[in-house]
Amino acid sequence: MNKDVFITIRSTQSLDGGEPEGSELITAGKYNYGKDGIRLSYMESELTGLDGTRTVFQIKPDEVVLSRRGSVNSRMVFHPGVTSDFYFSSEYGLLQMGLDTRRLEWALDEHGGDMEIEYDIDFDRGFLSRNTFQINVREKRLKS
Repeated sequence: MNKDVFITIRSTQSLDGGEPEGSELITAGKYNYGKDGIRLSYMESELTGLDGTRTVFQIKPDEVVLSRRGSVNSRMVFHPGVTSDFYFSSEYGLLQMGLDTRRLEWALDEHGGDMEIEYDIDFDRGFLSRNTFQINVREKRLKS
């Protein structure tokens, strides 16, 4: 069953040797907790620079897949200990990048919870950045 939720996403990015830069987004989304996994989705906004893009997290015990469709298209598979390639398609063209998941932790139940992903991205086999997502999901409550 899809539930209406509030999603808080804190993200940081550290370019090679640089200081971490971060942002925070609070948005409304949909959350489905079921026996086949967990699905979290929301629409990006102008604030993220991805206006018109739907972002979906598919969460399984040992893997999270982040898919984006719209003004940009990508599919990233976060699996600790596994390095994978992904494509990032935007109005400027298609880029192939590498993804190395350093840490993946989540504590989610039918009401929401928290997830954290730490990962490195490379471009042309050279380190580009270290990134983190800290995501909190909470149900919208009806006012009585």
